[in-house]
Amino acid sequence: MSKLTIDKQITVTSGKGFHLNDFDCEYNAKINKEEAVTLRQDFLDRIEVLQEKMYASDNHSILMIFQARDAAGKDSTIKHVMSGVNPTGCQVVSFKVPSSNELDHDFLWRTNLHLPERGRIGIFNRSYYEEVIVTKVHPEIILNQKLPDVTSLKKIDAKFWKNRYESIRNHEKHLSDNGYVVLKFFLNVSKTEQKKRFLERIDDPEKHWKFSYADLQERKCWDQYQQAYDEMITETASEHAPWFVIPADQKWLMQLVVSKILLETMEAMDLSYPKVTDEQKELLKKAKIELESE
Repeated sequence: MSKLTIDKQITVTSGKGFHLNDFDCEYNAKINKEEAVTLRQDFLDRIEVLQEKMYASDNHSILMIFQARDAAGKDSTIKHVMSGVNPTGCQVVSFKVPSSNELDHDFLWRTNLHLPERGRIGIFNRSYYEEVIVTKVHPEIILNQKLPDVTSLKKIDAKFWKNRYESIRNHEKHLSDNGYVVLKFFLNVSKTEQKKRFLERIDDPEKHWKFSYADLQERKCWDQYQQAYDEMITETASEHAPWFVIPADQKWLMQLVVSKILLETMEAMDLSYPKVTDEQKELLKKAKIELESE
């Protein structure tokens, strides 16, 4: 029996009344790091069994979307939560700055190319949500997307963002209707903790590669990003594609919470191996006889 009880408040299925500032960056769980690591491994062992059943049944897919500020721990969370899953049934895609080819298509195109096949778990490290986060803080980026009639910043108005949120909602409804289970994680790191992690990257030569001066410049836009994340969740949280606002100041606890959410989601899917028909059973018996007679 799990010692970890997930606060229902971290699950957002409706944007009504949502305010990101109401969510803590620390999780008050009555569990220490050693217990959490042991419990997380138990969760991962159970996920591995369920993932094999999902892969064998080949009729559902899980899409896990991770969004967060810099240094919130997306990479490490994905690494630890998916460490026990068979690579055959899992795929991770990290989305960077759009290429010129990607900019020649609609903003959902490049992520659609990487949707997981039936039976697989797909993980998006960043996603189409960048198109209502970074572009919200830096709307000049939109002008490079070759959109008809969007020729100046004045054209990027409330109606523009309303249409973009609507596209995302419709997209996720379409995915849900076609067998995808969509889980969206916002890793909620505090400004104080981000500063600490940035300094660790600067002070540790082995972490220098993780630090970019551009990240520090984006930190100066903290309040603008906070507003963008708030609106993102408000506009796109739903029953079929919920947001989970995960306290991210303690990485080991964040990883445990994410793994528990994935486990509980898979358990609720009532996964099982495909049923064998009578004809297939007869062929199995025939195959056994042939093999044993060699």
